[in-house]
Amino acid sequence: MAKQIQEILIDDLDGGEANETVSFAIDGTSYEIDLSDVNAKKLRDSLAPFMASARRAGASAPRRRGRGGTRALSREKSADIRAWAKAQGKNVSERGRIASSIVEAYENAHR
Repeated sequence: MAKQIQEILIDDLDGGEANETVSFAIDGTSYEIDLSDVNAKKLRDSLAPFMASARRAGASAPRRRGRGGTRALSREKSADIRAWAKAQGKNVSERGRIASSIVEAYENAHR
């Protein structure tokens, strides 16, 4: 007895036939979507300006962890937070660890 199994992809946007599964990630969550060639091109074209200005992240980029499992801030982000805090009239030191309350306020203001 012979058996043939055929997998047909359905475009998750318009319900038509899909040609590929596109994977992407944003805000730490990975997604997959089945799309036709037309819709896959639309997705890639809409993300292209952001991808052109972004840097790649991946397993090769080591992640540093500070005390208590909190992520260490990059120098650039620390500088941004310090500048923002000063503009907001908050007391922040020029060097050293930035208080978690200030980091949290910065993150909340930039969502």
